[in-house]
Amino acid sequence: MSPATAAPSPPPGHLRFEGVTKRFGATPAVEDVSLDLAAGEFFCLLGPSGCGKSTLLRMLAGFEEPSRGRILLDGQDLGGVPPHRRPVNMMFQSYALFPHMSVADNIAYGLRREGLPKAEIAGRVAAMLRLVQLDTFAGRRPDWLSGGQRQRVALARALAKRPRVLLLDEPLGALDRSLREATQGELRGIQRQLGTTFVVVTHDPAEAMVLADRIGVMDRGRLIQVGPAAQLYERPATRYVAGLLGDANLIEGRLGPGGAGARRRLDTPLGPLTATDHHGAGAEGAAAVLVLRPERVVLRTDAEGLPATVTDAVYLGEKTLYRARLADGRELRAALPAGAAALAPGAVVGLGFAPEAAALVPA
Repeated sequence: MSPATAAPSPPPGHLRFEGVTKRFGATPAVEDVSLDLAAGEFFCLLGPSGCGKSTLLRMLAGFEEPSRGRILLDGQDLGGVPPHRRPVNMMFQSYALFPHMSVADNIAYGLRREGLPKAEIAGRVAAMLRLVQLDTFAGRRPDWLSGGQRQRVALARALAKRPRVLLLDEPLGALDRSLREATQGELRGIQRQLGTTFVVVTHDPAEAMVLADRIGVMDRGRLIQVGPAAQLYERPATRYVAGLLGDANLIEGRLGPGGAGARRRLDTPLGPLTATDHHGAGAEGAAAVLVLRPERVVLRTDAEGLPATVTDAVYLGEKTLYRARLADGRELRAALPAGAAALAPGAVVGLGFAPEAAALVPA
């Protein structure tokens, strides 16, 4: 990655993974992960099931030990430190609330186990109830709460112990779509208010993009790319990242001259196309893929651009999604914002895009 396009790196020293590897027998679950997180950062590990993200979280929590490498928190090597001795707390997807206890008692449970004075426990519980806006629900049991309210109780219980790092494993996965979207904003607001470092695991790219200051994309145990959502979306380093972070048109070809950070020619069956090589897609002549987001495609009704015929138009409220067939039979997708002139199937158009709107990645 060139200096001109590198993501701003947080200062090292708060939470650091140094060459962390975890193997179960001969199978690597996590492979050589190195990463620095800043204090107060909201960081998300994103990837499909089995990519290693939850194993990485469990090693940070102390439920698994690395086969190789180190995890350091504020300079302290956490190797060999049991989970209950780490300044880290974990909130599970199931929430794991005690059904026979009230909301207040659920929040107080870990504090009582630590033997804190009653007055301090009462003060912390009251503060957490205010934080998650459940003051009037202190005496209720979990079964009497909605899914979103139970999620907030679990969050309050995890935060009551004042961890330096809070770990959240698919924290919103049990909520329906509308409640999940509302809770995302609440969760981010609480994190900003407290300034606690949050590390979240999710398989949902939209959730990661809403929540996180930075996202780490994982694939088969490796950390593939790290950066803010906008950078990963606009400047993916691999075809895998491009597909994971959203819909994309992919056009294969052979690279022309140039290097990372420069506009380069890609020789394709559609003719030569120009795009930006952010990360170094390969040497001249190497196979590469042009990544073009549908909203970056320009549909023209004059002769400019690649000639195509509209085959489908789907109205989605804020945008209309078009499919257009090119001369070689392939279809590209284009998304036009609400208010743009409507195009009916059968319309002859020209497809175009700016070179800086398309990214090149290795094939």
